Amino acid sequence: MIPVPAGVRVWLATGHTDMRRGFPGLALMVQETLKADPHAGHLFVFRGKRGDLVKIIWHDGQGACLFSKRLERGRFIWPMPSEGAVTISPAQLGYMLEGIDWRAPQKTYRPEIAG
Repeated sequence: MIPVPAGVRVWLATGHTDMRRGFPGLALMVQETLKADPHAGHLFVFRGKRGDLVKIIWHDGQGACLFSKRLERGRFIWPMPSEGAVTISPAQLGYMLEGIDWRAPQKTYRPEIAG
């Protein structure tokens, strides 16, 4: 998991993104589509057309970072394109990167902890 500092927001760019893009192309999308500064320290997440690949760009104050993850099975849960940019919490990003539905994660009952 990416160590997300306090106060950093996570933005999902709705719709499909050309996954051939690197940091410069994705940063341009952040500026033009999301009307945000890609160097402000927030995380911006993009999903490919097939839904099994995401790329995350982040400027950590020292340089530009580009992370990617491809699921072996399944697809990333993604908001509808009509919703525009969506902000989620760092915890929800963690769920999403694990392939869990970040909108409503299920609590697992573990009897050994219940006492």
